[in-house]
Amino acid sequence: MLCSRYFLEPVAMMRPDAKVERVYLYPKPVDFRKSIDGLAALVELDIQVAVFDPVLFVFLNRTRNPVKTLYWHRNGFCLWLKRLEAERFKTKPDAGDEAIELTGVVSENGI
Repeated sequence: MLCSRYFLEPVAMMRPDAKVERVYLYPKPVDFRKSIDGLAALVELDIQVAVFDPVLFVFLNRTRNPVKTLYWHRNGFCLWLKRLEAERFKTKPDAGDEAIELTGVVSENGI
């Protein structure tokens, strides 16, 4: 029988730490059958950034309607997936580019 105290304690949210220093967009289309280990290997080999740093890594595939975000959270990796139903992400990965460091959010108006 489980003790009720396990259900009364606050649960830590699984979200990026406020100390995130950088966000990298991986420049090449990624096979989305890759999971945590495959994406972490791409980060270490191609971007050459330590996967345990407070950094977010963003991946797109060829269709650009899903996005995966990988980051280290306390004691393990987190992998988020978002799929757009009717649109595509406007940034197109290009196999010849270096990793793109994202520095801020720009609205549709450019503000």
